[in-house]
Amino acid sequence: MNTTPHPEPQTPAGKVLWHFTMSLDGFVAGPNHAMDWMSGFSGRPGLEEEYTATTGAVLGGRNGWDAFPGSRPYGGGEAWRGPVFVLTHHPEDATPADDVTFLTCDVAEAVRIALDAANGKNVEVHSASIGAQLIERGLIDEIDLHIVPVLLGDGIRLFDNPGGAPVRLDRVHDGPPNAVLSVRFRPAPRGPA
Repeated sequence: MNTTPHPEPQTPAGKVLWHFTMSLDGFVAGPNHAMDWMSGFSGRPGLEEEYTATTGAVLGGRNGWDAFPGSRPYGGGEAWRGPVFVLTHHPEDATPADDVTFLTCDVAEAVRIALDAANGKNVEVHSASIGAQLIERGLIDEIDLHIVPVLLGDGIRLFDNPGGAPVRLDRVHDGPPNAVLSVRFRPAPRGPA
């Protein structure tokens, strides 16, 4: 049994990963896709390199792309290079970039295209709405979250499903798959205003 607080390292196994850094209250981006709240936190050593090595393609949404036009907000950090697929209803007015393909197909077809391009490595889904659609269709292999000890209170939630049934998950590490994951934090001292 793994007794560390982290799952085993990610492997390049042709999986569809819904992968995000998330606030403790469930937001993957702040208002207007703000990402500045992520600074000042550290992950386990080698984490970025792990995802750089195991990611073969990224599937994202148009809103996220438009928040950072022409940049590479998707996939294993600045070192990662590979195909990015952006699902959109209006590719004609999207800001083009190298290695970025704008798709107008169904989400299942977008996953198939991304998996083909990933060449046996993993496809990272970097869109809350696309991830929710893929969960509903049974097309997500793993949800991979890095939970940052911050409460945002507003922004883009990982998963919104008003009126829908709960989606039960099995934990991949640290004991029984249906065990509750307990975390404990305390408010950090406030800096000067």
